[in-house]
Amino acid sequence: MGTTFMNNELNLYKRILNKLPDLNIKLAEPVKNHAYTKLGGNADVFITPNKYDEISTVYKIAKEENVPVTLLGHGSNLIVKDGGLRGITMHLKNLNEVRTENSTIIAQAGASIIDVSRQALEQHLSGLEFACGIPGTVGGALYMNAGAYGGQISDVLVKALVMNEAGELLTLSSEDLSLSYRKSNISANKYVVLEAVFNLKQAEYADIKEKMDEFTFARESKQPLEYPSCGSVFKRPPGYFAGKLIQDSGLQGKRIGGAEVSTKHAGFIVNVDHATSQDYIDLIEVIKTTVKQNFGIDLETEVIVIGEDNQN
Repeated sequence: MGTTFMNNELNLYKRILNKLPDLNIKLAEPVKNHAYTKLGGNADVFITPNKYDEISTVYKIAKEENVPVTLLGHGSNLIVKDGGLRGITMHLKNLNEVRTENSTIIAQAGASIIDVSRQALEQHLSGLEFACGIPGTVGGALYMNAGAYGGQISDVLVKALVMNEAGELLTLSSEDLSLSYRKSNISANKYVVLEAVFNLKQAEYADIKEKMDEFTFARESKQPLEYPSCGSVFKRPPGYFAGKLIQDSGLQGKRIGGAEVSTKHAGFIVNVDHATSQDYIDLIEVIKTTVKQNFGIDLETEVIVIGEDNQN
């Protein structure tokens, strides 16, 4: 079975290269080398496109071959299981252009949302200060309607350029994406985010920077940035704070394998010693079970878990 699997993988690789000879493409690429969490098994076929038409062509081949396509950004709110990703994985890091037009910033999906917030600062534009410490891409920020410190993407997003499964380009308004708390309809509709347009407001550079410095200080003083992590693991339960519930359950410092509930902020699980994805998943389940037993509250994960279990 392993030989057949490798043959299928190799044939897919060859077919894509035949159509796109200049494409950046690899076989059996470790996802952990590209994820903020430093977790994840191998991606069968790993692609880093430079053009939108490359994405469209890859999707058409995937449909014809009946193989799945997974999109990756920075992998900052993502756990890829140890068995890796089947089919095609596309990393959009090379689609990272950011430009400013008056009070509007247009950013490609692979751009860091932190870099976009810094460009807004340089252009004296306010509205993205909350994003100055979010370690994800623009595409991921839209996917999750990312937010922090009282702000979120839906506050400033005007429209987005996306590609549908048929390879067609669509311009959708913020409302079209059904953005709510850490949610959108991007996954359900199988859209590929290509660009986002943010409408900001002119403001004084010093005022914008003061707010960003304040948020940066709060983040650095409270969050365990010295270790890889998947960010805030759980959504905030109505009327509670997930981190406080976990802390009050005596779980800070709880460890499975190389994954540990942060002693700095209980809402984070950190990779302290070459953790596996399964270490993370097992620790998440312990946290959910313990908090449910202690407080009767069902914690809902904010982090997304994808991929295959390790068969070894």
